[in-house]
This record gives sequence, C-alpha cells and structure tokens, in this order.
Amino acid sequence: MSRIGKLPIDVPAGVTITVDSDVVTVKGPKGQLTVPHLSDVTVSIDGTQSIVTRKNDEFIAKSQHGLQRALLNNAVVGVTKGYEKKLEINGVGYRVSGGGQKIEMLLGLSHPVIYKAKDGINLSLDKMIITVNGIDKQAVGQTAAEIRSIKKPEPYKGKGIKYVDEVLRHKAGKAGK
Repeated sequence: MSRIGKLPIDVPAGVTITVDSDVVTVKGPKGQLTVPHLSDVTVSIDGTQSIVTRKNDEFIAKSQHGLQRALLNNAVVGVTKGYEKKLEINGVGYRVSGGGQKIEMLLGLSHPVIYKAKDGINLSLDKMIITVNGIDKQAVGQTAAEIRSIKKPEPYKGKGIKYVDEVLRHKAGKAGK
C-alpha cells in the first residue's frame, strides 16, 4: 500500500471538498482549486478528514493512489495557507521594479525584461528579493522557475537570479602565473 496514499487529509474548518466523477473541487478562505479525479481511486469525506482509497491492486491504481492524495493535500493547503517562493537577484547594476502581476528587471541585457504573471499569482518586491505568492503550488513553482530562467546564476561570481535557499557551487577563476 502507498505510504503517502494511505494517510488521511485533515480538512480544516472553512474548507469544503466536493467530489464529482471527473474533478474534485476544494473551496477555502483564499479561493477555489480544482483537482482532477483520477479513474482508479476514490475520494471520500469522513467528517473532518478526506480519505483516498484505490479500487484494485493494479499497477496504475497503485501509481494514482499517492498522486491523488498529494494533489488533494496540496489543494487543501493552498486554499488555507497558500504557497510562496522567494528569488534573490545578485549582480552589480541589476535592478527590479514593479509588483502585483508585472515586474520589470534590468539584468545586464541590452533591454529591460518585463515578466507578466498568470492570474492567481502575485509578485511582490523587497529590495532585491522577488516573492511569488499564490494558492496553486504548481503555478507558484512554475512562475518562480520561469523568472529564474531569465538569468540563471553563473558559477564564478554568482550573478543572476537564484532561489533564496539555493546554494551555489562557485568555481575557481582563471589561474594566474
């Protein structure tokens, strides 16, 4: 049995879960998310807990068991607490401005880079740190990865955009005579 799939999901007060044949809807204080209802598992609500069980012991059912539980748990956490990723910009002359849905970055390129976030994602700035907030874990991670890919940190001086908790491995520079 899946170690992740067999764990019950605690549903806090103020969160409602609606199970349909093809989608599971999670509503909470921060918004609403929909999760696909996979075919070989069933989702049941038992008081203040939600339980995911699989229909049989076939390979695909075992695969979907943990996945369905993880997606549902991420949705419950998203509509109650939300998700956040922080990016740090390092480099001489690098600047960032804006906020909300759109930020403008000067990253040593020939032109300023303007990044527009999708709906449901909020970008906020604190000096040289970009904070990506939202209720959808996948969308927050994807947005942070797209911003980082604009100017990845280089291994010699560490200039570029990196996650705040990311550890860079620095290379030695050119050896002198």
